[in-house]
Amino acid sequence: MPYLNIKLSAAPSVETSRLVAAALTEITAEILRKKRELTAVTVEYIDPASWFIGGTPVAETERQSVYLDIKITRGTNTKDEKEEYVARAFAVLEKIFGTLHSASYVVIHEVDAEDWGYQGRTQAFRFVSGKLL
Repeated sequence: MPYLNIKLSAAPSVETSRLVAAALTEITAEILRKKRELTAVTVEYIDPASWFIGGTPVAETERQSVYLDIKITRGTNTKDEKEEYVARAFAVLEKIFGTLHSASYVVIHEVDAEDWGYQGRTQAFRFVSGKLL
């Protein structure tokens, strides 16, 4: 785990999706110490005419906007790691898209270990099982 969902105010592009997914997977593994092979990324494209900031469509600005939502297990990362992740994610996305609108967001949600998992097992189950081995 984790799960990342990014919304982009841009036209759909397979090349851009691959670039964004690879870059975010890399920094998620590097900074948050998450396994690459379990990092899921979805990329969604929103028509800039349908994305508003301050009541103005992004299409009428000279910048793109992004919204990155990432879910991780509560307590697995420090405040410093999360702060670094937000900064690096923004920097990586600006490298791809150029200067982003200032109202571009990275949101990290911490989910309790008993509230999510993969392959039918919660993170809490995995933690306890690891202690028993």
